[in-house]
Amino acid sequence: MIELEGVPELIDPVMVAAFEGWNDAGDAASTAVAHLDREWKGEVFAALDAEDYYDFQVNRPTVWLDGGVRKITWPTTRLSVVRVGGEKPRDLVLVRGIEPSMRWRSFCNELLGFAHELGVEMVVILGALLGDTPHTRPVPVSGVTSDPDLARRMDLEETRYEGPTGIVGILQEACTHAGVPAVSLWAAVPHYVSQPPNPKATLALLNRLEDLIGLRIPLGELPEDARAWQLGVDQLASEDSEVAEYVQTLEEARDTAELPEASGEAIAREFERYLRRRDGGPGPTAGPGQAPGGHATETGDSGSYLRETSSGRTRPPKPPRPEPGAEAEAGREAETGREAEAGRESREPGDDSGSPDASED
Repeated sequence: MIELEGVPELIDPVMVAAFEGWNDAGDAASTAVAHLDREWKGEVFAALDAEDYYDFQVNRPTVWLDGGVRKITWPTTRLSVVRVGGEKPRDLVLVRGIEPSMRWRSFCNELLGFAHELGVEMVVILGALLGDTPHTRPVPVSGVTSDPDLARRMDLEETRYEGPTGIVGILQEACTHAGVPAVSLWAAVPHYVSQPPNPKATLALLNRLEDLIGLRIPLGELPEDARAWQLGVDQLASEDSEVAEYVQTLEEARDTAELPEASGEAIAREFERYLRRRDGGPGPTAGPGQAPGGHATETGDSGSYLRETSSGRTRPPKPPRPEPGAEAEAGREAETGREAEAGRESREPGDDSGSPDASED
């Protein structure tokens, strides 16, 4: 049963969701929603029943001490609301959780029930995938939808993906069938540096979300964290000639593919973002409650950036030079067999987060 007591009437609400696990390479998507929750002091108003959707042998509960009293936190999905002030205030409904282990249709129907009761006008689902993209270049972010009208109106791509899917794809299709406009934003994370955190990918998702919903998002320390992350990976890559050569190959392929697009809409978007931030734009208004969790953008020890295996540092194979445009196409489709193989080569045993196959649109 959906109970929304205490939740005020929302203004032009947009639901923004992200799920840890298969669709969250480098924890980039879930960290983006956590950032919004923290910066705008989101108030949690609902949590799905963990018993209905999670296998606790896969996603185990955690025990912690609160003033000497032992408490248990169960894996689940929580919803919070934030109000963004300014000349045109609007509300965001933030959904943050773990990809469910079971009953996906019921899971999506419950989220859509909240969306209906709250008057949500659009659902934006964030995801991150492993791809053949160099860490030295801007993070590619693809915006896709199943709604042809929405694709034309918001300059998005209409998804053509066929294959295995994760909860991001299931929720997007559930929204489409329910008549709720839905968009998925996918950030491509370098497969050779896939472990979390990846503040550069998180920052790219938030920038694209900002453009999509027309709000100025306070970025806090994220830009500095992203620069520190890239410098750390630069240093580690320079110490390994094979990795350095591989990164150079990816850079050449990326530059060749994007050369015709180095002007026009991309430059216009950056200029509009600059003007929005210079003029102040819609800013955050403190809401009630306290944001859960700690700082989600700490970069930690730069020595952990490159994936390790029992035999030492993973050295990605030197790939054949891709044809011009192949990298861009891979980013648009968001799930290719090539990305899946790269993700398996760089994944530690037992680590299923950020699988490129999860990047369905």
